Parts: sequence; structure tokens; C-alpha cells
Amino acid sequence: MKRFWDTASVEWTEQGHRILLDGKPMRLPSSAPLVVGPARLARAIAEEWQSAGGEKGGEMSFKDTPLTRLAGTALERIAPDPSVTIDGIARYGETDLLCYRAESPESLVQRQHQQWQPWLDWAARAYDAPLRIATGVGYIKQHHDTISALRRAVAALDVDALAGLGIAVPALGSLVLGLALAAGEMDANTAYTLGALDELYQAEQWGEDYEATDRRTSMLADIDLAARYIDLTRGD
Repeated sequence: MKRFWDTASVEWTEQGHRILLDGKPMRLPSSAPLVVGPARLARAIAEEWQSAGGEKGGEMSFKDTPLTRLAGTALERIAPDPSVTIDGIARYGETDLLCYRAESPESLVQRQHQQWQPWLDWAARAYDAPLRIATGVGYIKQHHDTISALRRAVAALDVDALAGLGIAVPALGSLVLGLALAAGEMDANTAYTLGALDELYQAEQWGEDYEATDRRTSMLADIDLAARYIDLTRGD
């Protein structure tokens, strides 16, 4: 689409911070004005729209406004019924990446244990959610109490954190890593390194594969976006 505005700005209202394009409220697909609570998030969204397309009449893509898309998701898709998103995110605890370990080679086995196990231990302490570990390709069923505890942890998050985890957790294949990211226990690069551990190991051993590299680039972009969005929603 073509950029039709000159200036993006932020206006404070009693409902929160409203995003304006040439002084007119930006609207969501439902036609409701886009209003967010944290000033930092509002400013970042306005900056997206100020940069998108370069100048009035320039071509822009909605890929230029990822924070706006996440804010819209939080407000229009998650807030009316968070349970759907909570269930979708919490389900990753049943097959969490960190629970599935290689049988060989020993160097990979050790790397997985050294880098993944501390985060399973963290989840057990933080959420009373001890997770079982499997080796090889077999599925391991997690204890019902553990899955319930993890769901409660997800359900305790606000809609903005849920929006962020809605892209970070599928990218990582790990609910534990997503919860640690949302809790501020790790940054995006750490989460990426842990989530891509197996592929990074294979690249070290056999060299880079272009498709795998592209996949990891997309993965890192999703994790970065989620982490940035969550951070921007944490106060002013």
C-alpha cells in the first residue's frame, strides 16, 4: 500500500496512548482506535509508521509495522478470550524441546545437558513444574500436575506477553524458554541459541545449510520481535 500520511504521533487520552496519523486516530480492523497503555510502546509504534514507506506516497508493507500487528493481536484477538491463546501456548509444555535429548554423539549429549538442564531446573523451581526427559525419538508423557502448573504460569501473563509468546514459543519449540524470556530471565539471543542448539551443532560439524540458515534467521527475527514487544509493554 502507499503511505498516505506525513506524520505519525502519540496522543495521551484517559484510555491510554492513542496513535495518530496526521492527527487522526489509527484504527484497528474492527474500526476501533489503536490505544495502548505503555508510552514506550506507543512511541515505538508511532516510529514504525513514521519510517514505513519513507515518505508520503512511498510504498509500504505491513511487514514494516510488526509491533503494530502484535498490539492489534493483543487487543482484538487475545483480549476478548485469552483462554484460546493460553491453551495454544501451554500445549508446547507437553512436547517441550528441552525435554528431548540426543543419544549420541557424546559432545551433543553433553551440550544439551549443560545448556538445557538449568532451564528445566528453573521451571521446576519457578512454577513447581518438573519436566521429564526422553532420549532418542520416543515421546514422553509429562505429569498432569506439571502441565497444569505450566498452564497456570501462562494464564498469569497479561495479553501483551501472550501476544509475544504466541510467536516466540512456536519459533523456539519450547514453552520453558518462552516463559524465561517473558520473565526477563534471558534475552532473545540466549533464547535463540538454546532453541537452535541442535541445528547450530550440526552446522559446526558439517557446515552451513542455506535452508537451515534461512530458517534460523526467521526464528531469530521472531524471537527478537517478541522480546522487544514484551519489553516495551513493561512500564514507561
